[in-house]
Parts: sequence; structure tokens; C-alpha cells
Amino acid sequence: MAIEIESKIYIGHLEDPSTYLTQHGAILVKPRTYEYNIRYESPANDFVAQKIVLRLRKDDLARLTYKSPRIHQHEGISERLELETIVGDFETTNDILKALGFRPYMVYEKYRTTYHFEDIPNTELVLDEMPYGTFIEIEGEAISAVIHRLELEHLPRISESYAELFEKIRQRYNIEFTDLTFANFAELEIDTAIFK
Repeated sequence: MAIEIESKIYIGHLEDPSTYLTQHGAILVKPRTYEYNIRYESPANDFVAQKIVLRLRKDDLARLTYKSPRIHQHEGISERLELETIVGDFETTNDILKALGFRPYMVYEKYRTTYHFEDIPNTELVLDEMPYGTFIEIEGEAISAVIHRLELEHLPRISESYAELFEKIRQRYNIEFTDLTFANFAELEIDTAIFK
């Protein structure tokens, strides 16, 4: 079992986030990669209400992930159980899940670039380009140390998931679409105060 400990920071104000990260000593681990994700609702229609995540992700691999409801949430940091495994075929896994009664309720896209600091162990830093903005997500044991190294202590930490932020945006702007895709956000301007 693995406990996911993570926090996000909205960094849309940075002109060149990749350069900013490397100038502060972050080392590239994995280059910018497109991700396509499907989140599922349970046959009992209770995953969303219980804040349970069942997700199938396709980037350079296909991964099936389960995330429990949050165990703990404080000061913009979220903790939850996360179980993830690589699967052989994205489409077949999607078909299996649907055959078992799980229904796709949301598709979301992003571009992710992965970094780390050599002297800050057990902590991963990713640059996430979401349809509604750019974030860094820090996962691991030394979140505060990474934020300090990046000189971003003045920015609010975000413990909500990208899906939860999307739901806030949907409610604020009376958005009817349910997929978090770049095409859906192409014509929208979002007030970034919603991330504070």
C-alpha cells in the first residue's frame, strides 16, 4: 500500500515555468508528455460522492489507479491511499471496466513534465499543464522543502484534485460539459482567483 501525500500550486503567473524550475535546481526526469485519463463511476453510482477515484490513464504506458477518500487534509496538503498498476492495453482495460458496470463519467487531459531535486529525496515535482491553467504538483515527504527551494511560499497550497477544481469552475461559470479537455476550454477565460 502507498500513501499519496501531495499539494498543488497554481503558477499561471510564471512566463516560462520550465525555465523557472530548472533555474531553481530542478532536474528533468521525464519530458513533457500528453496524458489522457478516464475516471469511472461505480455501478452503485457512489464513487464521486465518496471521493473515490478509479482512473485509467494513457501516456507512454497504460495505468489503472485507485485512490481512496482523503485520509488527512491540512494546510493545502492531501493524504490518501493510492494503488496503481501498469496494464497491458488501455482500450481492453476500458472495455473490461465498462463490462463490469463501471461507467466513464469524466475524461480529462493534461501535459505533464516530471522533475526532482537530487538533495531532496522521496519527493517528486511535476509541471502540469491543465486545460484551465498551469500548476506544479509536489508529491512525497518533503513538500515544504521543495516549495521553499522554488521560492513559492507566498502562493496558496491547493489540496483539491484537478477534478475538484474543475467542478468549482463548472459551478462558477455554469458550464454544462463534463470533460476536462483542451478543446472544451479553448474559448473560455477563467478568473484565476478561483485557485486561491
